Amino acid sequence: MRVSIGCRLRYKLTQPTPLIATLNVHYSRFGDLERADYLVTSPSVTLDSYRDGFGNWCTRMIAPPGDFTLSTDGIFRDQGLPDPISPGAMQHAVERLPHDTLVYLLGSRYCDTDLLSEQAWSLFETTPQGWERVQAICDYVHGAVRFDYMQADATRTASQTLSGGTGVCRDFTHLGIAFCRCMNIPARYCTGYLSDIGEPLPHPPGDFAAWMEVYLDNQWWAFDPRNNARRYARILIARGRDAADVPLTQTFGPNTLTDFKVWTEAISGATSR
Repeated sequence: MRVSIGCRLRYKLTQPTPLIATLNVHYSRFGDLERADYLVTSPSVTLDSYRDGFGNWCTRMIAPPGDFTLSTDGIFRDQGLPDPISPGAMQHAVERLPHDTLVYLLGSRYCDTDLLSEQAWSLFETTPQGWERVQAICDYVHGAVRFDYMQADATRTASQTLSGGTGVCRDFTHLGIAFCRCMNIPARYCTGYLSDIGEPLPHPPGDFAAWMEVYLDNQWWAFDPRNNARRYARILIARGRDAADVPLTQTFGPNTLTDFKVWTEAISGATSR
């Protein structure tokens, strides 16, 4: 399957503004790019790229006053298979977890495990450990939270999502991550492209998506509390403890977003179900 991926973000700026963009496909998937999704700006500015502490590819720049556009446009070669599953994947005892997974057991800005631990254990203590427990968490979050794009709130935490019962994909993901961490399962936040390939029409407008990865049986597995289904063409851009670690753009000055477009579209070999 060949998938066209890309985005266009246009800002109105009143002064020269430092900006960091994290919009390129993650290095772990770079080999699957048929056409690289290079970051392009209009007007053109000097770009300085670096790898952050989580291994994500970030680009620094100073955006000039006026209209300023960031865009990417690539072609991704996907195997055309839904998200992999392993129902027998087992949970590790905390003392046997690799050192680099331990940070994903801790509370973070949006995953307030201290406020959710008691409820997590009351809900999931009797579920089988491992894959079944993570799936039970996803099932619960998917049923307890109602998706409402108009209720997006950049400051909403996992516990607030649970008490309010509404959110967008990042909120579903934060709550799923927090519950997993409460149950001693390492979980990390992911953002990237998620196609509607194989999904019934009409498709919603394109957007970036959030999901989580959990550590079971010596590897990381993708879970998606928002959609709670196996999906095609899930293409990672960045991962971290929660959304605070992976802003797609971070501006250091006043700005207005005037245009936003994201696409993840099959070119050939699309799979249906």
